[in-house]
Amino acid sequence: MPARIYKQPKAAGQSGLAGTREWVFEYGQTAPRHQDPLMGWTGSQDTQSQLRLYFASCEDAVAYAQREQIGYEVEVPVQRIRKPKVYADNFRFDRIQNWTH
Repeated sequence: MPARIYKQPKAAGQSGLAGTREWVFEYGQTAPRHQDPLMGWTGSQDTQSQLRLYFASCEDAVAYAQREQIGYEVEVPVQRIRKPKVYADNFRFDRIQNWTH
């Protein structure tokens, strides 16, 4: 399975963008997962699938993958559409919807 290069998305419950500016390089799964018969935990002999490498740009991550001869797929992030809102618009006289509390 090829490696995955993507940009970390913004946390849904947070308004800040901390940790979303770096590109993440994740190795693909090369060994099958198996369930431990005693505890029931899922495990694998593939330790690379547990690694995440962080890069400042997508080009750096792609250069790393090419240098190490690792197959990769780049996931382009979706641009956020920001709609600026003003609190005073809740009290405008020409408001379309009724004001409710």
